[in-house]
Amino acid sequence: MENLRTVRGVHDLLPDELHKHHKVIKSGLAISNKYNYSQIEIPIFEFSEVFTKPLGNSSDIVTKENYVFKDRSEDELMLRPEGTSGVVRAFLNAGLVQDVPQRFSYYGPMFRYERPQKGRLRQFKQLGIECLGLSSAMADIEVISLGQEFLDQLNILDKINLKINTLGDFDSRKIHREALISYLSDYKSKLSEDSIKRLSINPLRILDSKNDEDLKIVENAPSILDFLNFDSKTRFENICKGLDHLNIKYTIDKNLVRGLDYYCHTAFEFTTNELGSQGTVLAGGRYDGLSKMLGGPDVPGVGWAAGVERLALMIESKFINKIEVVLMGQSESFNYLLLPILKKLTQNGIKSEIIYTGNMSKKFKRANKLKASYAIILGEEEVSKKVLKFKDLTSGKEELLKLSEVLLKVANN
Repeated sequence: MENLRTVRGVHDLLPDELHKHHKVIKSGLAISNKYNYSQIEIPIFEFSEVFTKPLGNSSDIVTKENYVFKDRSEDELMLRPEGTSGVVRAFLNAGLVQDVPQRFSYYGPMFRYERPQKGRLRQFKQLGIECLGLSSAMADIEVISLGQEFLDQLNILDKINLKINTLGDFDSRKIHREALISYLSDYKSKLSEDSIKRLSINPLRILDSKNDEDLKIVENAPSILDFLNFDSKTRFENICKGLDHLNIKYTIDKNLVRGLDYYCHTAFEFTTNELGSQGTVLAGGRYDGLSKMLGGPDVPGVGWAAGVERLALMIESKFINKIEVVLMGQSESFNYLLLPILKKLTQNGIKSEIIYTGNMSKKFKRANKLKASYAIILGEEEVSKKVLKFKDLTSGKEELLKLSEVLLKVANN
């Protein structure tokens, strides 16, 4: 094929970038484990209903951004655009409703047909946690605290801001929705095309619009904070007190919303100014209505998902492919004798590589490029004496050693 390249919106991960991804994932899973979140794996594709039921047919993810296809059985399947629905589906399938709370962590690729840009791809990795079965505001505080500790572990917390809001309970939200439609209807002719479509279907999403004219209009829109009933207001106050108690800094953003019907109460985002328009690096909230939408009983839930690519862009971590020992023969005929030596080295945890081709000068250049500490050289003399020529590539010192002596020397250094 001519000009073979990746599909738009996906990219290869070479060692340096992949190293950063691994650091983000390893850190997130380790901290989650300390909070007793157990790792779960869910399929990359599901029946479309797993996402269309909770996300709704009017959401951007379903109408514009999904990767949907039919298999040979004519079942409609979808590449997962997010992880929460799959985790809750797995929780219900496993019959864990009577064994709550359940705390899960996960990571993996997600897929959305979006306009590719820095920190925003069509195949992207998310790392997330879900706490199922706890309705207490304490669970919301715990989840936010875990997210903050994760970002602190990556040494980027000084570049991060936490924004929080409440969506209230379903009754509060219904009243707010009516007030919002009434207010926005007066500006219908000035709203963006997308916001006009959302006005009757999902007006909360207009508060999240990035359109400049929309932003001016929603600046004075009715705030959910003015429509909270007593229980919702008290709950949000308790969450703020809990964050204050943990010395977690935050700002209340009245326009921070979750446009899907299963969300309620807490919504939060950790954002940065380091990545341009793609500033949200970790976001989450409470979704008490999701389990019922997927055909299960009412099970409260709260969690978050973090963008691995975005976090990887922010961390400082250099991939150093330093090797301890290189092996080389005086000619290619000695290569087969080097293989059992290589095996013995690696079995003892020593990172090693055989340099198979080239003259000795080229082999040493390759060893220097690999930043190797030592070289094992095998030729006629070494074979006849049943020893190995062992060279310290830093000092240049050479000596003839048995393999057991080489292992001991490398281990001690």
